[in-house]
Amino acid sequence: MGNSHRQAKIRGEGTLDEAEGASPMSRRSLLAASVGLTVGAALMAGKTAAQEGHAMAGEAEGQVAQSRVPLNTLSNRIYDVDTGEIIVDISKNPTDIPPPIIRSEPRTVIVNLETVELEARLDTGTSYRFWTFNGTVPGPFVRVRVGDTVEVHLRNHPDSWMAHNVDFHAATGPGGGAGATTANPGEEMGVRFKALNPGLYVYHCAVPPVAMHISSGMYGLILVEPEGGLPPVDREFYVMQGEIYTEEPFGSRGLLTESYDKLLGERPEYFVFNGHVGALTEHYPLQAKVGETVRIFFGVGGPNFTSTFHVIGEIFDRAYQSGSVTSAPVTDVQSITVGPGSANIVEFKCEVPGRFVLVDHALSRAEKGLAGYLIVEGEANPEIFEPLQEGGEDMGH
Repeated sequence: MGNSHRQAKIRGEGTLDEAEGASPMSRRSLLAASVGLTVGAALMAGKTAAQEGHAMAGEAEGQVAQSRVPLNTLSNRIYDVDTGEIIVDISKNPTDIPPPIIRSEPRTVIVNLETVELEARLDTGTSYRFWTFNGTVPGPFVRVRVGDTVEVHLRNHPDSWMAHNVDFHAATGPGGGAGATTANPGEEMGVRFKALNPGLYVYHCAVPPVAMHISSGMYGLILVEPEGGLPPVDREFYVMQGEIYTEEPFGSRGLLTESYDKLLGERPEYFVFNGHVGALTEHYPLQAKVGETVRIFFGVGGPNFTSTFHVIGEIFDRAYQSGSVTSAPVTDVQSITVGPGSANIVEFKCEVPGRFVLVDHALSRAEKGLAGYLIVEGEANPEIFEPLQEGGEDMGH
């Protein structure tokens, strides 16, 4: 698998991200500042406004459709001021989640997936050939109800170089549907399964070498809601952690090459939230208001590293361990441990305004790209939190 990549043809209009560029070294400094080594003044200079059109697509004759997006509208486009080029952005907007299910009877849910390989932004001045579900990393957030029949249609785009499939951890059946959905470029395959167990589950491509397909971006989450659904919250977000293995070291420029040797040796050059460096800081920071309740659906695509997910300056009121929504959630926890191919749900109330940083508390990974922001707006609450003006220091994290 050499570096003679041809550019995937992505058509359609896009949105220019006018964010101020930064060198890889200054990007490192920004991420270090995010975890408290220094306090930077610059938060972000903007984010893309275009969002992928994937969502619930209506109900008819007892079916609910969660449709794939036409190829010509798959991806955002951003302007890289460092290189002067318009490039594709595969990062997943964390608010792109189907709404809670309010029906009480089971339905057939049709899930349309398209596997697309495309060169896209990895960092400022750096690109990578991602393998994706529906053109984003992670892939679409699938939401069904316990007892639903899930009918999956997977189409492998004709421009792909590789065969692809999908393994749903929520499916009870051989390979989670991987064998039934294995499709060569240009083919479409499918599988149907019943959602027997409520919970939050990972799905991923399972074509050998499985770890390479996952590390290239082929993972996502499926929520099987329990009867009666989840408790209502004000905002829901979709966040996944992944690793990227390149021949070139972190901070290199240009189109990078995947490294099979580093993958087998578990030596990633990049750790990312939602696809690439800066996805949840520059492009899609999470946003909420004081007094609102927040739910984060968090998963680890991996393929190799366990995450200790933590939001600096927040305490999780409830954490649904291993994605179980039928067991009693753990309360009042500082962080959660999520292994590769697993998931968790955390909930908390935003009590004070400010910028809260999402990290894996294996904090060296922030130096390799792993950080996100939750921006909370509203009135200050000095009874809960008040920076000291005199006589002390706010040491932070």
